[in-house]
Amino acid sequence: MARPELPLGTWGRIRTQKLGPNRFRARARFRDYDGKTRDIEATGTTGPAAERALKVKLRDRTTPNDDEITRETRVSTLAEQWIGEITTEERIAPQPIQRYETSARNAILPALGNLRIRETSVGRLDRFLRDIAKDRPSAAKGAKVVLSQMFALAVRHGAIPTNPVRDTGRLRKPRRTVVALTDENLQAVRTAIRDWQRPIPGKPGPRHSGDLADVVDLMLATGARIGEVLALRWEDLNLAAERPTLTICGTLVFVKGQGVFRQPWTKSDAGWRMVVLPRFAVGMIMARKIVAADNPHDAIFASRRGTWLSPNNVRRQWREARADTDLAWVTPHTFRKTVATLIKEETDTKSAAAQLGHSSEEVTATYYIAKPAQAPDVSDILERLGADRGRRPTAALPNDAQG
Repeated sequence: MARPELPLGTWGRIRTQKLGPNRFRARARFRDYDGKTRDIEATGTTGPAAERALKVKLRDRTTPNDDEITRETRVSTLAEQWIGEITTEERIAPQPIQRYETSARNAILPALGNLRIRETSVGRLDRFLRDIAKDRPSAAKGAKVVLSQMFALAVRHGAIPTNPVRDTGRLRKPRRTVVALTDENLQAVRTAIRDWQRPIPGKPGPRHSGDLADVVDLMLATGARIGEVLALRWEDLNLAAERPTLTICGTLVFVKGQGVFRQPWTKSDAGWRMVVLPRFAVGMIMARKIVAADNPHDAIFASRRGTWLSPNNVRRQWREARADTDLAWVTPHTFRKTVATLIKEETDTKSAAAQLGHSSEEVTATYYIAKPAQAPDVSDILERLGADRGRRPTAALPNDAQG
């Protein structure tokens, strides 16, 4: 009668053999997940040590597969294959893929790249993420997203049964204080830009254009992101309408090897929106239209060479303009928060979220609306809680004072 075949992933009797002084070999037949039965062996200084080493080998064997993602695959190889897969699929935009590559290269691979997949335990990954989060919470969050997707690929290919990143602890969220510009701050911003744009006698190079002032004005008029403002084309405007409008339907992105280009969709579906322009923005745009030179992109804000105006260049210009001021805390996103805060004060959070292109009011309320330092005046309401203070009961006299 034929010997019954081993079930997949199991081994038969372990046999131990002495090879020499302090050298033993343990062997067993193992039925791999591809159905083939193979001899597996390990050595040790004693028989039991060799047997223990063999059991570890047997435990760590996994399904052979074409792309060679196994428990023995190093994390660096896993990262490379994951990046290759999402790039080939083309379901993720190039800009996020570039951020994932940066996170893997700068944070994950230096610390975990030489580990094998089987060595990346929940505890090890948890400590790694928490160490990053101590100083760079946002970098830790990005690394966790990348690791989770990488190990999901390992699970899909049978290298591990579950994703260890899912069981790591929640990362702390830094306490955020949303700050919006006051009227005084806004005046200081515009003064800083005017001073920066003013030509300096004897300074070489081309004089600064009025682009920075106009970009800031349009960000304040719309609440749009800097990439959305710089991606605007003249065709996106409707200045002939009774209430002139602007359609935000794209954004500028930078991808290594491709440079800056216009992405014909916004960050999210909710980001595609039409906004009504305030009068000061209409005046600025009409004045700009009169002197605007043609460019191949029909861009409202184009460089001197007719290319898209890079968001990084505008950010650099603003850093130069604020260099000798106390406005170091003001970034392009501060203008967006100022818009959200003003709309919330005058209307509601729903209107602020719609203006900014958010699908969630919670995001707008948490990250974009400055909380008032003073609570609203509800003193008339609270007055009711003191209505009975004039009718206090008379205190009882001591017994020896009565009668």
